[in-house]
This record gives sequence, C-alpha cells and structure tokens, in this order.
Amino acid sequence: MGQNDLMGTAEDFADQFLRVTKQYLPHVARLCLISTFLEDGIRMWFQWSEQRDYIDTTWNCGYLLASSFVFLNLLGQLTGCVLVLSRNFVQYACFGLFGIIALQTIAYSILWDLKFLMRLSRTSWAQL
Repeated sequence: MGQNDLMGTAEDFADQFLRVTKQYLPHVARLCLISTFLEDGIRMWFQWSEQRDYIDTTWNCGYLLASSFVFLNLLGQLTGCVLVLSRNFVQYACFGLFGIIALQTIAYSILWDLKFLMRLSRTSWAQL
C-alpha cells in the first residue's frame, strides 16, 4: 500500500505541475529548437568584423559583399527566430532558416571540409 500511495502522490504532483506549466511548455520547446540559430545570430552581431573578414579572405569578394553576406545571415537567423517564437509565419520562417543553413554550408565551405565531415560521421556512428 505504501508504493501505491507514493505513485498516487507523484501522479498528483505531475498533474499539478503540468497544469501550472502547460501554457509555457510550447514556448520553451520552440526556444530550444531555435536556440542554435539565436546563438549564431547574436554571435554574428558581436563578431561582425571577424565574420566579415573571414568571408572576404575566403571568397576574396570585397568588403561590401562580405558585409552584405554577414548582414543577410544575421537578419535571416534573428528574423526566423522571432517569427518562430511569436508563432507568426512559422512555415516561412522554417524555410528561411533552412535556407540560412544551405547558405552557410556553401559560404563557409563546410560541405567540402574533410575534418568537419569526419567529425560529423564519427558523431553519427557513435549515436547508433
């Protein structure tokens, strides 16, 4: 009978906790899903010159084009995050964030970086 009382108390506590936090859980879940984009956008804001210089030296495209790329990347990520968190145009925001991933993959040469691909491969195999 003691174990049943303990389970009943635990279920009551869980029900009460869910009643109180139910309205906040979707927002917390969305924040967790977009946290990487949010962090990357904020980092780009604070490391603007380093990001611009890296794109300029890697692609040899000039100051203006490199600045435009960093601005597009920053604006796309932060706008997508705000739209997802506010539940406005979520589908378009997700497409935009996916586009940012594709753009970064090409711009930062991630697709052809053997060290990155091996690390990704090792992580994938470790999860299996």
